[in-house]
Amino acid sequence: MQITEAVLCCLIGYLLGNFSPAYLFGKIKGYDIRKEGSGNVGATNAFILVGKHAFFITAALDILKAFAAWKLCAFLFPDFVVAGPLAGVACVVGHMYPVFLGFQGGKGLASLGGVVLAWHWQWFFFLLGAAILIAFATRYVCLVAPIMSVVIPGCYYWDTGFVTGTAVLLLPAIPIFVKHWENFVRIREGTEMRTSFIWNKEAELRRIGKWNQKTENQLKRREQ
Repeated sequence: MQITEAVLCCLIGYLLGNFSPAYLFGKIKGYDIRKEGSGNVGATNAFILVGKHAFFITAALDILKAFAAWKLCAFLFPDFVVAGPLAGVACVVGHMYPVFLGFQGGKGLASLGGVVLAWHWQWFFFLLGAAILIAFATRYVCLVAPIMSVVIPGCYYWDTGFVTGTAVLLLPAIPIFVKHWENFVRIREGTEMRTSFIWNKEAELRRIGKWNQKTENQLKRREQ
């Protein structure tokens, strides 16, 4: 392996992953998103605390940064065949464990989507549809990222037959499963928010016993 190129791809991807639009939205609103809502520094918590516009902008930028990492490194190191996948994966890890935010980041789904988009736009829309189907079929959005972290490398191998690239794309599966472990525990305990939170927040928060004055104030504040 070309060690210098590999290190640079990881560094570029990781640093791009550290850019956190969700954190910036929280700062604009006057709070630290790591200490509010779910504590997740990603699009879902931006939706909970700020609203739909923050969700879509955050998700788009989280996708874009992984897309940019892949394309930039593939351009800079054209002879290094795993430059794109390696940079994309490093970006996902940087998103989940950003050094500038005390290693407290998001859960990787949107950035994982950016990796797919950089690989092939048609696969991006196909897997986006699959992700939505998983969210509604299982009733839990939190299951999408762990499942897709395994499905995406499988699809990549089926499409390209590139073993090394597939192995690289499998790497985020471990930290993604670790990041979602608490969600798995809450599913077992019956306290994990279901997909219906998207359109019926109050009912879902009441179901899991988290509707209180603080929650109500948070939801009111995001409308301001």
